[in-house]
Amino acid sequence: MAQTSRRPKRKVSGGRYHDFKKKRANQSRRRPTLTKVGEKKKSTLREMGGSRKTLLLECNVANVYNPKEKKYVIAKIKTITDNTANRHFVRRNILTKGAIIETDIGKAKVTSRPGQEGTVNAVLVQ
Repeated sequence: MAQTSRRPKRKVSGGRYHDFKKKRANQSRRRPTLTKVGEKKKSTLREMGGSRKTLLLECNVANVYNPKEKKYVIAKIKTITDNTANRHFVRRNILTKGAIIETDIGKAKVTSRPGQEGTVNAVLVQ
């Protein structure tokens, strides 16, 4: 079934909205990217207006910011230790914004949206 950004046909109580119209092609959504930890893989999409969006499918490095030294370091991602978006994403090693990752320089929190922006930026937690 196609995912859409419209409101549903039915109310929370189970009643129907009477002004409901069919799904339109311009209201459809993409499936989530679900960026995983692995060898770097990217994909590009054509967006409205002819612009391009880079999707990050897999990645094993992150741009980690160290607030004490005020510098960025490219660090290798070992694993994901916590994910506030979904607890099952930890087991599947799926990167999202807000996920806590274990890198070779310590734990870091992801501040970018890897599936939307095409990069993994993080801030050192420890």
